[in-house]
Amino acid sequence: MKFLVTGGAGFIGSALIRFLINETDHEVLNLDKLTYAGHLESLAPIADNPRYRFVHGDICDVELVNGVTASFKPDRIMHLAAESHVDRSVEAPGEFIQTNIIGTFNLLNAARSFAGDDKKADFLFHHVSTDEVYGTLGAEGFFTEETLGAEGFFTEETPYQPNSPYSASKAASDHLVRAWGETYGLPVVVTNCSNNYGHYQFPEKLIPLMIMNAINGRELPVYGDGQNIRDWLHVDDHARALYLVATSGQPGETYNIGGNNEKTNLDVVNTICELLEERQLPGQNHNYKELIRYVTDRPGHDFRYAIDTSKIQRELGWQPEETFESGLAKTIDWYLENQAWCESVSGGYNQERLGLKSGKT
Repeated sequence: MKFLVTGGAGFIGSALIRFLINETDHEVLNLDKLTYAGHLESLAPIADNPRYRFVHGDICDVELVNGVTASFKPDRIMHLAAESHVDRSVEAPGEFIQTNIIGTFNLLNAARSFAGDDKKADFLFHHVSTDEVYGTLGAEGFFTEETLGAEGFFTEETPYQPNSPYSASKAASDHLVRAWGETYGLPVVVTNCSNNYGHYQFPEKLIPLMIMNAINGRELPVYGDGQNIRDWLHVDDHARALYLVATSGQPGETYNIGGNNEKTNLDVVNTICELLEERQLPGQNHNYKELIRYVTDRPGHDFRYAIDTSKIQRELGWQPEETFESGLAKTIDWYLENQAWCESVSGGYNQERLGLKSGKT
């Protein structure tokens, strides 16, 4: 089959493409704008494979999207291109509206022109989204036991209640995908995942930021009291799940993907410090916890996310292979061995705090 992957130079997208090239015999075209978070270095291990192609372009470019889709004739469109950092969405929500909503609209129209009305058999548009569209769990949530499930997890039936510009833009794109499925009969699936971590992640996100700050002796900023809870999913487990959904999922369905690893942000930071201390880095002050600093909380910071993965486990036989402990240890070792990659991709990003300014369009 032919896979068109948007955002394939990003963190999750590059993991998916590496999986497709290394573990399957499919052909892959990667369409990516190469923003600050997209790096072809993440695809260097498979860049010369004859089944892989790269097109530099923006999904907001209608002519480009239509041309790529019509010429490549994909069997699967796996749409991962998105602005994704919540703090950046607080400062510049307009970029999130353009890419996450208008870009998705363009792709859906291109897919409909190419594959709609029975023009192409066995086509599927797979939209990759986030659990943040559901809002927040815990003391600050507004959900009932019935809408969440007996143990307080997000399910595929949980009502949407996005609280940040980022999650609102992803919620809107989810709704567009479902609408194109219902109105135009386009075969679509949606996946909503929990927080990803692993190798090749841009160091603005919590885990790589804390690793890089610690080994460079910089402060470890923890928002609020550090008690916000996230479910952590290793990116390689996510890539396997995405492939299963794209090849075996039922059109019209939603599948939640999580790691079954709920941790407070403070627990994550403390564990990173402990694992770094075990590694006895030369020339380092090994009491990394002394670098922890509590900083002003993020506006609209959701208290807890937790995913019920029973549907994808039951229907597609997927479950995560990495525990948080095993995955985090592998992640730390990778960043220690690949500090040059982090420095090369960081560009002008100096691990500064984002998301406290008033938003601009």
